[in-house]
Amino acid sequence: MARLTRYLSWTFLRDALALFGVAACLLFLVQCLRFFDLVAGQGQSLATLVGQALLGMPGLGIVIFYICLGLGLGRAFRGLQASNELAIIHINGLVGPLMRAVLIYLSGGVVAVLILSHIVEPMAQRTSNDWSSSIAADLVSRAMVPHKFASLADGVTLVIGARDNAGNITDFFADDSRAADQRRTYFARAAILTRDEEGYILRLRSGAIQTFTKAGGFSQVAFEQYDLPLDTLTATATSDDPLGGKTTLEILTSGPLDADAQDTLRRRNAEALRVAAICLFVAAIAAFPSGRRREPLLPIELTVLAAAFVERGLGGIVKFPAFGFTASTVLLLIVGVVMLLIRLRIFSPVRRRRFAA
Repeated sequence: MARLTRYLSWTFLRDALALFGVAACLLFLVQCLRFFDLVAGQGQSLATLVGQALLGMPGLGIVIFYICLGLGLGRAFRGLQASNELAIIHINGLVGPLMRAVLIYLSGGVVAVLILSHIVEPMAQRTSNDWSSSIAADLVSRAMVPHKFASLADGVTLVIGARDNAGNITDFFADDSRAADQRRTYFARAAILTRDEEGYILRLRSGAIQTFTKAGGFSQVAFEQYDLPLDTLTATATSDDPLGGKTTLEILTSGPLDADAQDTLRRRNAEALRVAAICLFVAAIAAFPSGRRREPLLPIELTVLAAAFVERGLGGIVKFPAFGFTASTVLLLIVGVVMLLIRLRIFSPVRRRRFAA
């Protein structure tokens, strides 16, 4: 690697890491505030608060990572412009090392976000789900005091008749009135708190489920044995995506890929496309010196944030079924590539007329 390419790559990376570090710290504090009820309301330790907040960071990091890469690249180019280094690079015909530095920076960001989305984030989500299930089990277990009504969540109340040292419960009753249009009760002669392959459950025996609708309807389903997931009572349901807790390798080795598995893999790969799109877009608008003495009307940071905002906003409206990810990301990538080719004079949409001297 040439000395100039190495210098520019480190300059880009330094600014991006500084921004990402600040953003990650702020998000971590927000996560701690979000999970504060684990300590204040559910009797968990401070380690649980910090652990749950840390496990949620990979998913949030993926969302802001490409924005920080774009902002870091833009700020670095602005610093090179202010110190006249960018003009010297272009005057001396060193655009090649400059573009190589951008590509190295872009490639490193792509590799990092692929590792986050394909490996780190699924493992963190699976660990968080298991931990949340154990927290729910602990909350239910501590709430089961014989002949005492206990509230697990807003609108969920339970009471038991007795409980022995082995954990066997008699006369279990739970009332769930969280839904606006119905009310549901569970009762059973016996129950036990156990765990299966999907998490912690209450195994009810010899009981029934009664449902009361707002319109006055009533239904009852009797059962000899019924497994009630604790998520149903504690409102700590895990991710709706069953593949979210599986790494890409686990998905690929689990058998033929169905539509959900393919969508999951495409969504993870789309994060790498966002990194490439934002970096090429920023390079197209900031990697070339300007003779203006004044700062541009719109700072580079606002330009990057606006591009990311538009890309995310259009992503919920416009879809690209052929690839499974949003068309807005593809559009931003195309705009960045075309602008970069035009400014490098590799491509011109309008043929310029040349006149003889």
